[in-house]
Amino acid sequence: MSTCELVLQSIDYTYPGGHSAVSGLDLNLGPGILGLLGPNGAGKSTLMRILATLAKPSRGKVSWNGQDIALNPNALRNSLGYLPQDFGVYPALSAREFLGFLAAVKGLSGKRAATRVEHCLAEVGLADAADRRLGEFSGGMRQRVGIAQALLNDPSLLIVDEPTVGLDPEERMRFRHLLTDLAGERLVILCTHIVSDVEASATALAVMTAGRLRFHGAPEELLARAEGHVWEWTVAPSELEAVRGKYTLCASLRRPEGIRVRIVSAERPHADANAVTPELEDAYTWLIGSGASKH
Repeated sequence: MSTCELVLQSIDYTYPGGHSAVSGLDLNLGPGILGLLGPNGAGKSTLMRILATLAKPSRGKVSWNGQDIALNPNALRNSLGYLPQDFGVYPALSAREFLGFLAAVKGLSGKRAATRVEHCLAEVGLADAADRRLGEFSGGMRQRVGIAQALLNDPSLLIVDEPTVGLDPEERMRFRHLLTDLAGERLVILCTHIVSDVEASATALAVMTAGRLRFHGAPEELLARAEGHVWEWTVAPSELEAVRGKYTLCASLRRPEGIRVRIVSAERPHADANAVTPELEDAYTWLIGSGASKH
């Protein structure tokens, strides 16, 4: 595996109509799994398209191992595996046939292409289903085919954009484990708005809102920021709507004695509220501002 250093300097992206999707973004990344979090519309997918050389920034520079990808996009493309959010398959083809076709598109041929197809099928756990038609695959199996095609050129940068949308909980968990296994010396960028997708696997987090980078660091650092700002107490069912209107509700659980609510707040929200240890979902909610500004 080659070295992988991805540097983003002052990246802006503005659509022709004037909408700013990414603004003033700086990142310096190396091997590991980066969880790129943010609500829908935060600019994550636009950033992924820039990193996949499918779009050029309006301003700023992206470097891969010291080379400007705007001047030399092949420097990155040759090391890139990409699973876009809207990845599709040819349902009449088998997994082996589909990957063989994509291997040819990527410039692999002959024995190397056949070897890589078999290796990637095995790596994503589809060797036994290689000759089944893709139209018979579940959503999770299709996503594994998507990862397999992204791995055909043995990339040192792997980008996956919202890969678990539409998957059931078991498939989502299997997909997370697969990404963890694939990381190694690669840089894996997992773009998602689902915090649990990155909770168990990410070595670093980046959080975007409204096109700007709000946080970049270890998950533990994000958790530390929310310490003392996450509260729980029990309310009567009739009080739930009032609590939801006044505070940012992270979770609610119906119990015999009432509804246990979990909220983020700068100060103790109620005399009965107790501070609790933050989870990553709490810390993310606190960071993006609604927990601090809604009351």
